[in-house]
Amino acid sequence: QVQLVESGGGLVQPGGSLNLSCAASGFTFSRAAMRWYRQAPGKERELVAGITSGDGSTNYGDSVKGRFTISRDNAKNTVYLQMNSLKPEDTAVYYCYAARLRVYWGQGTQVTVSS
Repeated sequence: QVQLVESGGGLVQPGGSLNLSCAASGFTFSRAAMRWYRQAPGKERELVAGITSGDGSTNYGDSVKGRFTISRDNAKNTVYLQMNSLKPEDTAVYYCYAARLRVYWGQGTQVTVSS
């Protein structure tokens, strides 16, 4: 059974940092492309960051470039999203995504940036 379990969300002040984790099981993690998406109330889900299965190449949404970093630990079957210099507009539910023969989604973790 495939599971993607996100953690690390919460309430943070503007300018602060959070590190999200997504623990994967039930598929060959090292061969899966991994992504983080987010969805704010009333808005469409958008790509935040992605990392490939091979050379670990990364890509980022324009709104988070230079502030967020995606990484993966294949030994721990976990993908991370380090978020720095957080802004109120980063407030959203953050979802972990995996693509390995088919697509899988996590249940999401809430990130709220507010003073």
